[in-house]
Amino acid sequence: MLSRTNLFILALALLAAIAGGWLQHESRLAHVPPGVHIANVGDLRPDVALRDLDGRERRLSGYQGKRLLLNFWASWCVPCLAEMPALNAAQRKFADQGAIVLGIAMDEPDRVRAFLASHPVKYPVLIGQLDSPSTSLRFGDTDEVLPYSVLLDENGRILATHRGALSEDRLDRWLSPTTAP
Repeated sequence: MLSRTNLFILALALLAAIAGGWLQHESRLAHVPPGVHIANVGDLRPDVALRDLDGRERRLSGYQGKRLLLNFWASWCVPCLAEMPALNAAQRKFADQGAIVLGIAMDEPDRVRAFLASHPVKYPVLIGQLDSPSTSLRFGDTDEVLPYSVLLDENGRILATHRGALSEDRLDRWLSPTTAP
């Protein structure tokens, strides 16, 4: 049986853990500008317009009817670059099944072009908005940590999100039309 002192210490530790979790949650939302909607799992994706590498505007609604994996990355992000071969392989594997990997570079366009010139990928890349609210923030990346991925269904509804590099197993589950994320 626990002594009164130990019970008191345990209760304080529990309260501290609860308060810490609440503060962490609140701090994530603290830098979201007023009036900006952050998309969550189950929401319809924001129909943002982004530029491709040639400067042409592309809307995410243009990918309607396809399972779409948005992968937010940057040329300076080591984990982002490490997952690119797996993203390339997934694009090749699932393209015939109606899935598209779409890279969204959270970086300066010239840096992205230079990086991709020496490290080409087989999936489309768009340039994300860096200014607040950033494109990744609008898709739920409240910590704005890269890499960050968002899976959309054929109707543009957010099925899942993931912070950090995606494993090949998760890519297979996410992009396969017969499995749920």
